[in-house]
Amino acid sequence: MTDFKHIALVANIQLPEIVDSLKRLITFLTESGYQVLLEQKTAELVGDSQLPVFDSDSLETSVDLIIVVGGDGSMLSAVRSLVRYDIPLLGVNRGRLGFLTDILPDEMESQMKRVLAGEFILSSRFLLDVSISRKGTVIGTGAALNDVVLHPGKSVRMMEFELYIDGQFVYSQCSDGLIVSTPTGSTAYALSGGGPIMHPNLDAIVLVPMNPHTLSSRPIVVGGKSDIEIRVGSRNELHPLVTCDGQTDLQSEPGDIIQIHKKARQVQLIHPVAHNFYETCRTKLGWGSRLGIDERTSDRINRLVN
Repeated sequence: MTDFKHIALVANIQLPEIVDSLKRLITFLTESGYQVLLEQKTAELVGDSQLPVFDSDSLETSVDLIIVVGGDGSMLSAVRSLVRYDIPLLGVNRGRLGFLTDILPDEMESQMKRVLAGEFILSSRFLLDVSISRKGTVIGTGAALNDVVLHPGKSVRMMEFELYIDGQFVYSQCSDGLIVSTPTGSTAYALSGGGPIMHPNLDAIVLVPMNPHTLSSRPIVVGGKSDIEIRVGSRNELHPLVTCDGQTDLQSEPGDIIQIHKKARQVQLIHPVAHNFYETCRTKLGWGSRLGIDERTSDRINRLVN
Protein backbone atom coordinates (compact mmCIF):
# COMPACT_ATOMS: atom_id res chain seq x y z
CA MET A 1 0.00 0.00 0.00
CA THR A 2 2.85 2.38 0.69
CA ASP A 3 4.67 1.55 -2.54
CA PHE A 4 3.18 4.39 -4.59
CA LYS A 5 5.08 4.39 -7.86
CA HIS A 6 2.38 5.33 -10.36
CA ILE A 7 0.19 8.27 -9.36
CA ALA A 8 -2.82 9.62 -11.25
CA LEU A 9 -3.96 13.25 -10.91
CA VAL A 10 -7.61 14.30 -11.24
CA ALA A 11 -9.08 17.83 -11.34
CA ASN A 12 -12.09 19.09 -13.25
CA ILE A 13 -12.55 22.73 -12.27
CA GLN A 14 -10.80 25.42 -14.28
CA LEU A 15 -9.71 27.84 -11.59
CA PRO A 16 -6.27 29.54 -11.44
CA GLU A 17 -5.53 28.23 -7.94
CA ILE A 18 -6.29 24.65 -8.97
CA VAL A 19 -4.14 24.84 -12.10
CA ASP A 20 -1.31 26.32 -10.03
CA SER A 21 -1.56 23.50 -7.48
CA LEU A 22 -1.63 20.92 -10.26
CA LYS A 23 1.56 22.24 -11.83
CA ARG A 24 3.30 22.41 -8.44
CA LEU A 25 2.22 18.87 -7.68
CA ILE A 26 3.41 17.57 -11.05
CA THR A 27 6.81 19.21 -10.54
CA PHE A 28 7.14 17.77 -7.04
CA LEU A 29 6.13 14.24 -8.02
CA THR A 30 8.19 14.01 -11.19
CA GLU A 31 11.29 15.43 -9.51
CA SER A 32 10.79 12.90 -6.70
CA GLY A 33 10.88 10.05 -9.20
CA TYR A 34 7.21 9.10 -9.38
CA GLN A 35 5.43 8.16 -12.60
CA VAL A 36 2.60 10.68 -13.05
CA LEU A 37 -0.50 10.10 -15.18
CA LEU A 38 -3.28 12.60 -15.89
CA GLU A 39 -7.02 12.25 -16.36
CA GLN A 40 -8.17 13.66 -19.72
CA LYS A 41 -9.77 16.88 -18.41
CA THR A 42 -6.85 17.34 -16.02
CA ALA A 43 -4.42 17.12 -18.93
CA GLU A 44 -6.40 19.85 -20.70
CA LEU A 45 -6.16 22.08 -17.62
CA VAL A 46 -2.41 21.61 -17.36
CA GLY A 47 -1.89 22.43 -21.04
CA ASP A 48 1.42 21.57 -22.71
CA SER A 49 2.22 18.44 -20.75
CA GLN A 50 4.11 15.43 -22.01
CA LEU A 51 2.65 13.26 -19.25
CA PRO A 52 0.55 10.24 -20.27
CA VAL A 53 -3.24 10.31 -20.02
CA PHE A 54 -4.52 7.23 -18.24
CA ASP A 55 -6.99 4.83 -19.77
CA SER A 56 -9.85 3.94 -17.43
CA ASP A 57 -9.91 0.37 -18.78
CA SER A 58 -6.39 -0.29 -17.46
CA LEU A 59 -6.48 2.04 -14.47
CA GLU A 60 -6.55 -0.64 -11.79
CA THR A 61 -3.34 -2.26 -13.03
CA SER A 62 -1.44 0.91 -13.93
CA VAL A 63 -2.06 3.25 -10.94
CA ASP A 64 -1.23 2.90 -7.25
CA LEU A 65 -2.72 6.18 -5.98
CA ILE A 66 -5.17 8.81 -7.24
CA ILE A 67 -4.77 12.43 -6.08
CA VAL A 68 -7.80 14.70 -6.46
CA VAL A 69 -7.09 18.44 -6.58
CA GLY A 70 -10.10 20.60 -5.75
CA GLY A 71 -12.83 20.75 -3.13
CA ASP A 72 -15.16 18.19 -1.61
CA GLY A 73 -17.33 18.36 -4.74
CA SER A 74 -14.40 17.25 -6.88
CA MET A 75 -13.71 14.37 -4.51
CA LEU A 76 -17.36 13.29 -4.51
CA SER A 77 -17.39 13.21 -8.31
CA ALA A 78 -14.10 11.32 -8.44
CA VAL A 79 -15.21 8.74 -5.86
CA ARG A 80 -18.41 7.90 -7.73
CA SER A 81 -16.57 7.33 -11.00
CA LEU A 82 -13.53 5.57 -9.51
CA VAL A 83 -15.01 3.45 -6.69
CA ARG A 84 -15.06 0.40 -8.98
CA TYR A 85 -11.26 0.41 -8.88
CA ASP A 86 -9.41 -0.73 -5.77
CA ILE A 87 -7.21 2.37 -5.68
CA PRO A 88 -6.91 4.73 -2.67
CA LEU A 89 -7.74 8.43 -3.13
CA LEU A 90 -6.02 11.44 -1.59
CA GLY A 91 -7.34 15.01 -1.75
CA VAL A 92 -5.58 18.37 -2.06
CA ASN A 93 -7.99 21.01 -0.75
CA ARG A 94 -8.60 23.91 -3.13
CA GLY A 95 -12.23 24.31 -2.10
CA ARG A 96 -14.00 25.72 0.95
CA LEU A 97 -14.76 23.22 3.73
CA GLY A 98 -12.49 20.31 2.86
CA PHE A 99 -13.95 17.45 4.91
CA LEU A 100 -12.73 15.00 2.26
CA THR A 101 -9.65 16.83 0.93
CA ASP A 102 -7.04 17.15 3.67
CA ILE A 103 -3.76 18.26 2.09
CA LEU A 104 -3.30 22.01 2.57
CA PRO A 105 -2.04 24.02 -0.43
CA ASP A 106 0.58 25.93 1.61
CA GLU A 107 2.00 22.67 2.96
CA MET A 108 1.37 20.50 -0.09
CA GLU A 109 4.92 19.34 -0.77
CA SER A 110 5.77 18.61 2.87
CA GLN A 111 2.49 16.84 3.61
CA MET A 112 2.63 14.91 0.36
CA LYS A 113 6.18 13.76 1.13
CA ARG A 114 5.08 12.28 4.44
CA VAL A 115 2.05 10.55 2.95
CA LEU A 116 4.09 9.03 0.12
CA ALA A 117 6.61 7.80 2.71
CA GLY A 118 3.85 5.79 4.36
CA GLU A 119 2.78 8.20 7.10
CA PHE A 120 -0.97 8.26 6.59
CA ILE A 121 -4.32 7.00 7.85
CA LEU A 122 -6.48 4.84 5.59
CA SER A 123 -10.23 5.30 5.96
CA SER A 124 -12.86 3.05 4.37
CA ARG A 125 -16.07 4.83 3.35
CA PHE A 126 -19.21 3.23 1.95
CA LEU A 127 -21.46 4.65 -0.74
CA LEU A 128 -25.19 4.35 -1.34
CA ASP A 129 -26.70 2.77 -4.44
CA VAL A 130 -30.09 4.10 -5.55
CA SER A 131 -32.53 2.88 -8.18
CA ILE A 132 -35.93 4.09 -9.34
CA SER A 133 -38.52 1.56 -10.51
CA ARG A 134 -41.66 2.35 -12.49
CA LYS A 135 -44.27 -0.38 -12.91
CA GLY A 136 -41.66 -3.02 -12.12
CA THR A 137 -38.98 -1.70 -14.48
CA VAL A 138 -35.81 0.08 -13.30
CA ILE A 139 -35.71 3.43 -15.12
CA GLY A 140 -32.70 5.05 -13.39
CA THR A 141 -29.75 4.31 -11.11
CA GLY A 142 -27.12 6.31 -9.26
CA ALA A 143 -24.60 6.30 -6.42
CA ALA A 144 -23.62 8.71 -3.66
CA LEU A 145 -20.82 9.03 -1.13
CA ASN A 146 -22.60 11.77 0.86
CA ASP A 147 -26.33 11.51 0.36
CA VAL A 148 -29.33 10.64 -1.75
CA VAL A 149 -32.00 13.36 -1.55
CA LEU A 150 -35.64 13.18 -2.59
CA HIS A 151 -36.88 16.73 -3.20
CA PRO A 152 -39.42 18.66 -5.32
CA GLY A 153 -36.84 20.37 -7.52
CA LYS A 154 -37.75 23.95 -8.38
CA SER A 155 -41.22 23.70 -6.88
CA VAL A 156 -41.99 24.99 -3.37
CA ARG A 157 -44.90 22.58 -2.89
CA MET A 158 -44.74 19.68 -0.48
CA MET A 159 -44.81 16.06 -1.62
CA GLU A 160 -46.22 12.86 -0.19
CA PHE A 161 -44.32 9.60 0.15
CA GLU A 162 -44.15 6.44 2.20
CA LEU A 163 -40.99 5.13 3.86
CA TYR A 164 -40.17 1.45 4.36
CA ILE A 165 -37.06 0.04 6.06
CA ASP A 166 -36.18 -3.63 5.58
CA GLY A 167 -39.68 -4.21 4.25
CA GLN A 168 -41.38 -2.70 7.30
CA PHE A 169 -43.63 0.34 6.97
CA VAL A 170 -42.21 3.34 8.89
CA TYR A 171 -44.48 6.27 8.03
CA SER A 172 -46.24 8.26 5.37
CA GLN A 173 -45.10 11.85 5.23
CA CYS A 174 -45.95 15.19 3.70
CA SER A 175 -42.78 17.30 3.50
CA ASP A 176 -40.22 18.93 1.24
CA GLY A 177 -38.48 15.58 0.89
CA LEU A 178 -36.03 13.24 2.59
CA ILE A 179 -32.24 13.15 2.95
CA VAL A 180 -30.70 9.68 3.14
CA SER A 181 -27.09 10.11 4.26
CA THR A 182 -23.99 8.07 4.96
CA PRO A 183 -21.75 8.92 7.95
CA THR A 184 -19.49 10.72 5.46
CA GLY A 185 -22.41 12.90 4.38
CA SER A 186 -23.66 13.59 7.92
CA THR A 187 -21.58 16.80 8.00
CA ALA A 188 -23.05 17.97 4.68
CA TYR A 189 -26.70 18.55 3.67
CA ALA A 190 -28.02 16.28 6.41
CA LEU A 191 -26.40 18.50 9.03
CA SER A 192 -28.13 21.63 7.71
CA GLY A 193 -31.41 19.68 7.82
CA GLY A 194 -31.01 19.00 11.54
CA GLY A 195 -29.45 15.55 11.32
CA PRO A 196 -26.82 14.18 13.73
CA ILE A 197 -23.09 14.17 13.08
CA MET A 198 -21.89 10.59 12.70
CA HIS A 199 -18.31 9.41 12.94
CA PRO A 200 -17.09 8.14 9.52
CA ASN A 201 -16.32 4.71 10.99
CA LEU A 202 -19.95 4.02 11.85
CA ASP A 203 -21.87 1.42 9.85
CA ALA A 204 -25.09 3.43 9.81
CA ILE A 205 -27.41 5.49 7.62
CA VAL A 206 -29.38 8.53 8.73
CA LEU A 207 -32.72 9.60 7.27
CA VAL A 208 -33.48 13.30 7.74
CA PRO A 209 -36.94 14.66 6.82
CA MET A 210 -36.95 18.06 5.13
CA ASN A 211 -39.47 20.47 6.70
CA PRO A 212 -42.01 17.77 7.57
CA HIS A 213 -45.63 18.84 8.09
CA THR A 214 -45.57 17.45 11.64
CA LEU A 215 -43.51 18.36 14.70
CA SER A 216 -43.02 14.71 15.69
CA SER A 217 -41.02 13.70 12.61
CA ARG A 218 -37.34 13.46 13.50
CA PRO A 219 -34.15 12.04 11.94
CA ILE A 220 -33.80 8.25 12.17
CA VAL A 221 -30.48 6.38 12.31
CA VAL A 222 -30.59 2.81 10.99
CA GLY A 223 -28.03 0.08 10.39
CA GLY A 224 -25.75 0.36 7.41
CA LYS A 225 -27.10 -2.88 5.90
CA SER A 226 -30.68 -1.59 5.88
CA ASP A 227 -32.74 -1.66 2.70
CA ILE A 228 -34.56 1.65 2.35
CA GLU A 229 -37.59 2.02 0.12
CA ILE A 230 -39.43 5.26 -0.65
CA ARG A 231 -42.75 5.10 -2.47
CA VAL A 232 -43.64 8.36 -4.16
CA GLY A 233 -47.28 9.21 -3.48
CA SER A 234 -49.52 8.49 -6.46
CA ARG A 235 -51.58 11.62 -5.73
CA ASN A 236 -48.57 13.91 -6.09
CA GLU A 237 -48.84 16.55 -8.77
CA LEU A 238 -45.07 16.94 -8.59
CA HIS A 239 -42.39 14.91 -10.34
CA PRO A 240 -39.78 14.80 -7.54
CA LEU A 241 -36.06 14.65 -8.21
CA VAL A 242 -33.66 12.17 -6.65
CA THR A 243 -30.26 13.84 -6.37
CA CYS A 244 -26.98 12.05 -5.61
CA ASP A 245 -24.33 14.09 -3.80
CA GLY A 246 -25.99 17.28 -5.05
CA GLN A 247 -24.49 16.61 -8.48
CA THR A 248 -26.54 14.09 -10.47
CA ASP A 249 -30.34 14.05 -10.79
CA LEU A 250 -32.83 11.27 -11.47
CA GLN A 251 -36.41 12.16 -12.35
CA SER A 252 -39.24 10.32 -10.60
CA GLU A 253 -42.99 10.28 -11.08
CA PRO A 254 -45.97 9.63 -8.79
CA GLY A 255 -46.13 5.91 -8.00
CA ASP A 256 -42.40 5.29 -8.51
CA ILE A 257 -40.45 3.18 -6.02
CA ILE A 258 -37.02 4.42 -4.91
CA GLN A 259 -34.70 1.82 -3.39
CA ILE A 260 -31.52 2.74 -1.50
CA HIS A 261 -28.91 0.46 0.06
CA LYS A 262 -25.20 0.28 0.82
CA LYS A 263 -22.94 -0.23 -2.18
CA ALA A 264 -21.00 -3.50 -2.10
CA ARG A 265 -17.61 -1.92 -2.85
CA GLN A 266 -16.16 0.75 -0.56
CA VAL A 267 -13.69 3.52 -1.32
CA GLN A 268 -10.38 3.97 0.48
CA LEU A 269 -9.53 7.57 1.42
CA ILE A 270 -6.04 8.54 2.56
CA HIS A 271 -5.57 11.18 5.27
CA PRO A 272 -2.35 12.67 6.68
CA VAL A 273 -1.20 10.90 9.83
CA ALA A 274 -2.26 13.87 11.99
CA HIS A 275 -5.86 13.71 10.71
CA ASN A 276 -8.43 13.95 13.50
CA PHE A 277 -12.16 13.89 12.76
CA TYR A 278 -13.07 15.95 15.82
CA GLU A 279 -10.42 18.54 15.08
CA THR A 280 -11.80 18.78 11.55
CA CYS A 281 -15.27 19.41 12.98
CA ARG A 282 -13.91 22.07 15.34
CA THR A 283 -12.11 23.83 12.50
CA LYS A 284 -14.74 23.53 9.76
CA LEU A 285 -17.87 23.94 11.89
CA GLY A 286 -16.55 26.54 14.31
CA TRP A 287 -16.82 24.46 17.47
CA GLY A 288 -15.28 25.83 20.66
CA SER A 289 -11.69 24.88 21.45
CA ARG A 290 -10.10 24.01 24.76
CA LEU A 291 -10.27 26.49 27.62
CA GLY A 292 -6.49 26.64 27.88
CA ILE A 293 -6.22 24.93 31.31
CA ASP A 294 -2.96 23.02 31.63
CA GLU A 295 -2.62 19.73 33.52
CA ARG A 296 -1.08 21.31 36.66
CA THR A 297 -3.94 23.80 36.98
CA SER A 298 -6.46 21.05 36.32
CA ASP A 299 -4.97 18.92 39.13
CA ARG A 300 -5.16 21.88 41.55
CA ILE A 301 -8.82 22.45 40.65
CA ASN A 302 -9.60 18.76 41.20
CA ARG A 303 -7.92 18.78 44.64
CA LEU A 304 -9.90 21.86 45.66
CA VAL A 305 -13.19 20.40 44.46
CA ASN A 306 -12.59 17.03 46.07
